[in-house]
Amino acid sequence: MKNVLITGGSGFFGGILKRRLLDEGTRVVNIDLQKDDDNHPLLTSVKGDIRNTELLGRLYSETKFDAVYHCAAILAHAVNDKNFLWTSNVDGTRAVAAGARASGVKNLVFTSSNCLWGRGFNYALTEAEAPCPIEIYGRSKWEGEKVLEEYRHDLNIAIIRCPTIIDFGRLGLLTILFEFINEGRRVWAVGGGENRYQFIYAQDLADACIRAASYPQSAVFHIGSDNVTSIADTYRYVINRAGTGAKVASLPKAPALFGMKLAYHLKISPLGPYHYKMIAENFLFDTAKIKGELGWRPTLTNDEMLWRAYQYYHDNRSRIERLTDVSAHRQAADMGVIRLLKWLS
Repeated sequence: MKNVLITGGSGFFGGILKRRLLDEGTRVVNIDLQKDDDNHPLLTSVKGDIRNTELLGRLYSETKFDAVYHCAAILAHAVNDKNFLWTSNVDGTRAVAAGARASGVKNLVFTSSNCLWGRGFNYALTEAEAPCPIEIYGRSKWEGEKVLEEYRHDLNIAIIRCPTIIDFGRLGLLTILFEFINEGRRVWAVGGGENRYQFIYAQDLADACIRAASYPQSAVFHIGSDNVTSIADTYRYVINRAGTGAKVASLPKAPALFGMKLAYHLKISPLGPYHYKMIAENFLFDTAKIKGELGWRPTLTNDEMLWRAYQYYHDNRSRIERLTDVSAHRQAADMGVIRLLKWLS
């Protein structure tokens, strides 16, 4: 029986990966700042901070892990304390890697982000594209990758750069979109929503992580869905299936971006620099490498996975509105000034 350590296994994606491993008969130790709602005979849950090297050292000494899945991360819109975000995402990554090396673990999988870039591209990015993050979360993820570079000769480190992870249960900023759709309002797309922005289905990402945990060397992989349609078409797909009467409407690009930037600086919007830089841009990863080297393939399109996420929101809206003390992706984001736009919709 395999033993693995997951950081962030109480969160949205970490929880999905954790449950998949448990279903496959893997013994899992989860460390997370949030309480773990899952119970399983093969699961040990520890509520703790990955920056706590003493706690991590105890976990590494108590169990001989076959692999480590480092999924824990603090999001920019989830906290006001930017030092907490930075030290959690950077120093925490160092602590996880150092513990793995000291205890003889060979494989570490790190979930990184497409937030390593803060502008759009008219081509699919390969792993050779130089990162250029423009906000603290993206910079912390890039710094985390550079920290792991120091360990690549002692560990097999698989870095998987992910676009927005979506599945049944994904909430966060998506709840703003879902609320508009659910109430049959106009759904605003900046610049008409003709840009293409890639997602990744959480179960497909979990499959890639499990494959990467036995990869015999260090590598960086880009992951994402295939057959990406425009943002407006993806919205229309969900709207048509929901049957709520919502309509996609266009916001003029320049005024919308100016308003988003102003609202962020006034601290009245949940949308930060990455969002107002990327909301009307094209962004896709080239996934040839992960398909060729890990034999991985995506199973759902953007349209299909967003519909799954909307279904969960629709079926659980009253409960979602009461959720507290869970990770940012598992609760509704505060709409802030966007509520004014809702009233006009």
